[in-house]
Amino acid sequence: MLKTLTNAALFQCGWFACVIGGDSLWLLVGLAALGVHLLWISSPADDGLLVLNVTLAGTLLDTLLRSLGVFHFNEPGPLIPFWLIVLWALLATTLRHCLAWSARPWWLASLLGAVGGPLSYYAGSQLAGVGFGYGTTRTLIGLALLWALLFPLLHGLARRLEH
Repeated sequence: MLKTLTNAALFQCGWFACVIGGDSLWLLVGLAALGVHLLWISSPADDGLLVLNVTLAGTLLDTLLRSLGVFHFNEPGPLIPFWLIVLWALLATTLRHCLAWSARPWWLASLLGAVGGPLSYYAGSQLAGVGFGYGTTRTLIGLALLWALLFPLLHGLARRLEH
């Protein structure tokens, strides 16, 4: 129970540090949260491959959404900012821990994704100055549909990569 609560707290601390701090030294807080997770709550052997896969998939997805004009970041470049890449890694740490309860039944993961995904992007957009290229309402509806599909898939990936 302590490790589950710590996992949730680490995710929240890392989320705020990355979103508010962007690609500044505050990013070290997010990386430290990731390190504490991998060294105390879990291990690189248990969660390392999941973190790597979710980070890669999330980076590709959000980079695609950026290239389609869904997101407008202050940081130049073809990829999403590094702080958002770290957020994907932090999200991966929750799948087998503080958010494991949402894995089954699948519709629970879908519901959490449909609500939590857009809320996280909206809060992040307000704190980090990320623009929504198609307007707030359309973007959030699109993200709700996307995350309703994505979150059960991420839980499925976590199950497949389990030892």
